[in-house]
Amino acid sequence: MAKVKPFRGIRPPKEMVTEVASRPYDVLNSEEARAEADGNPKSLYHIIKPEIDFEPGTDEHHPKVYDRAVENFKAFRDNGWLVQDDKEHYYIYAQTMNGRTQYGIVVAANVDDYMEGRIKKHELTRRDKEEDRMKHVRINSANIEPVFFAFPDNEKLEEIIRTVTAGEPEYDFTAPDGFGHHFWVVEDDKMIADITAAFDKIPYLYIADGHHRTAAAALVGNERARLNPDHKGDEEYNYFLAVAFPASHLKIIDYNRLVKDLNGLSPAEFLEKLEYNFIVTDMGTEEYAPEKLHNFSLYLAGHWYSLTAREGTYNDSDPIGVLDVTISSDLILRDLLGIHDLRSDKRVDFVGGIRGLGELKRRVDSGEMAAALALFPVSMEQLMNIADTGNIMPPKTTWFEPKLRSGLIIHEF
Repeated sequence: MAKVKPFRGIRPPKEMVTEVASRPYDVLNSEEARAEADGNPKSLYHIIKPEIDFEPGTDEHHPKVYDRAVENFKAFRDNGWLVQDDKEHYYIYAQTMNGRTQYGIVVAANVDDYMEGRIKKHELTRRDKEEDRMKHVRINSANIEPVFFAFPDNEKLEEIIRTVTAGEPEYDFTAPDGFGHHFWVVEDDKMIADITAAFDKIPYLYIADGHHRTAAAALVGNERARLNPDHKGDEEYNYFLAVAFPASHLKIIDYNRLVKDLNGLSPAEFLEKLEYNFIVTDMGTEEYAPEKLHNFSLYLAGHWYSLTAREGTYNDSDPIGVLDVTISSDLILRDLLGIHDLRSDKRVDFVGGIRGLGELKRRVDSGEMAAALALFPVSMEQLMNIADTGNIMPPKTTWFEPKLRSGLIIHEF
């Protein structure tokens, strides 16, 4: 069962939250972070992307960069830009996008739950990315940024969310990208105990976004346990920062593909070959989005096409075989275009659906890309089924939006 606990969060004073809060470290590069933090010494980028404090081009993995993160974390606290709560709390964090709000509970998740598979993953992680975040977590003795979890819907936790969010939020602001962020502190001791007890009845938590951060946090916690001869299991390093959302609150956005060439085929030849496995319909020049599972949208030579996978080209009883990313990777990218490794092949690129179909059209019309393929989004049910069966999703399958805002809450151990 999922073991979570409240914790003494470190967070900005109410009047400073918009200056401190930032996008996550992994959604922008160093120069973009430098530009966003320009003129703002309170920006969390000085802690999560501290290379911005050095000359442009400085290696973000240099020891002096990690050391600067520690110096800046201490300075933020010394300056009162980050302040630790006096007692342990849970917190409610809600996000609003396009008029829709999702509500998560900020918890300290358990390291052993990750190591023993009660926190389930659906993606492979890369050791170099894990190691980078491990260094950052290890040297700061803190989880500066949260990971993004989902859990099966639970009425008791929904009731608590409704009760807490009926009150005045501690933070309530709209970020520059237009997404709303709302944050409440759970003060009531009985409610805190009820949250712990409710999670204790939930068999599994699921990583929605942040596999590398989750692995890094858990591995550092496990490392601290091994190095402590008096380890008991209740130390703060046994826990790491997560925001857990009821699965029904979350909506996965499509993750689309662009290809640089047609592998020597003309557009007409490519369309002809697609007919073998797909029903191909020319939809004209107006944008066309996939309508359901196993229906794809192709943009090629100024036209949008509907591609519907023919019966027998997919396996709805196989958690991986049912995925449209599998169908498109095997039958289009691999078999027709000769793209075998989505992680390394430079002929394919990926665009989150948050950018819209217009971004796909723009990059093809510019001549940069030869064709674009839009996919129907994966469902939370599919994601959880894949994790439950011990399978791993193909690369670039899920895109969650909005991203968790960093800097609202930090967990120190």
